[in-house]
Amino acid sequence: MNNLVAIVGRPNVGKSTLFNRLVGMRQAIVDETAGVTRDRHYGKCEWCGNEFSVVDTGGFTINSDDVFESEIRKQVLIAIEESDLILFLVEVDTGITDFDAEIAQILRRSRKPVVLAVNKVDSGKDIYGVYEFNALGLGEPFAIAGATGSGTGDLLDEIVKRLPNDSKIDEEEHPEIPRIAIVGKPNVGKSSMTNALLGQERNIVTPVAGTTRDSISTYYNKFGHEFMLIDTAGLRKKAKVKEDLEFYSTLRSIRAIENSDVCILMVDASTGIEAQDMSIFNIIIRNKKGCVIVVNKWDTVAKSSNTMKEYTEAIKKRIAPNNDVPIIFTSVINKQRILDVLNAAAKVYDNYSKKIPTSQLNEIMLPEIENYPPPAWKGKYVRIKYISQLPTASPAFAFFCNLPQYVRDPYKRFLENKMREHFDFNGCPVQIYLRQK
Repeated sequence: MNNLVAIVGRPNVGKSTLFNRLVGMRQAIVDETAGVTRDRHYGKCEWCGNEFSVVDTGGFTINSDDVFESEIRKQVLIAIEESDLILFLVEVDTGITDFDAEIAQILRRSRKPVVLAVNKVDSGKDIYGVYEFNALGLGEPFAIAGATGSGTGDLLDEIVKRLPNDSKIDEEEHPEIPRIAIVGKPNVGKSSMTNALLGQERNIVTPVAGTTRDSISTYYNKFGHEFMLIDTAGLRKKAKVKEDLEFYSTLRSIRAIENSDVCILMVDASTGIEAQDMSIFNIIIRNKKGCVIVVNKWDTVAKSSNTMKEYTEAIKKRIAPNNDVPIIFTSVINKQRILDVLNAAAKVYDNYSKKIPTSQLNEIMLPEIENYPPPAWKGKYVRIKYISQLPTASPAFAFFCNLPQYVRDPYKRFLENKMREHFDFNGCPVQIYLRQK
């Protein structure tokens, strides 16, 4: 189970710069203006063999002090509730502001581990300003410069040391069975789907925002299927603050996705795949999990003879190139095609945990490679000699060759498509690695 670290702080202290530094890529837009980050950014950070997720909680547009304070409070409370560790970022030049003091007060009351980082310590003379932040009562402050990376090594050492190790799965009495998470944006019918599958009102379903507070795991054993079913953050109606809502539900989805084997991504048929659905789908792919897309509320759509086919094509075009995913149209209220969802999830799990013998792999794939060898690069010919499956949770394959550095992405896609053609990996991500023979 992956730990989640939330970066919190007032606007313009350099949260997005630090986020980009931690995840090792420029994902978040960075600008001098306060309140540039409106979307929520999520990425993976790896340090000394430890991997954890990082969420950048973004700045806010300030209209008035009152609105600003209530917004800060809301965001920080959400971050505290969802994460395993809070990285509280302040700025050396300004000293402790009222907003810093208010956030610190909330953090002290929480029982979550907090690491305090003082940003923009760009020169030796700035170091003296760091000691002032001891007054926040959150332990020893770490002096860093997010822009240059100075001090981030010590900060990461501290984060890794403070992250909880007790990330055990609660369902230890069923350790071997697949874990299936039902994810999606608010109000697509996740809790209703869980109740329909279980045949009982296991989860409370109301139109009130945030009915399902935690990810609820339930043991399922019916119709020849056995797995843990995880319902994530329940139905929430459109709140006034849309950004809060999206941040909340995406964080919940992240946790459920990381702890699952297969994700059932529920989409509202009346709206189709929207930006928020795509962000959750991309998190599933990034975490290398199996996926089934369920288009719910199909009873609300006006249909002609080709509606389902056209809808399927539109979804596949939107999620390309990861479009080898089963798509099922349901109406939970009418109990329509509910069992198909289970069968698809079970099939995807079989594909996800499939182990192919090395002899079979080489027997089938080497002739394909011979028919269409990797293109020569700068007069050098790449020869792939041998293939084996790697011992990872999701399907991953190593192709051993003489010059792995000269194999380009289009050829890797060709190899992946051939793998999918010969061995059914529908609904699963397939990793292709080129290794030195």
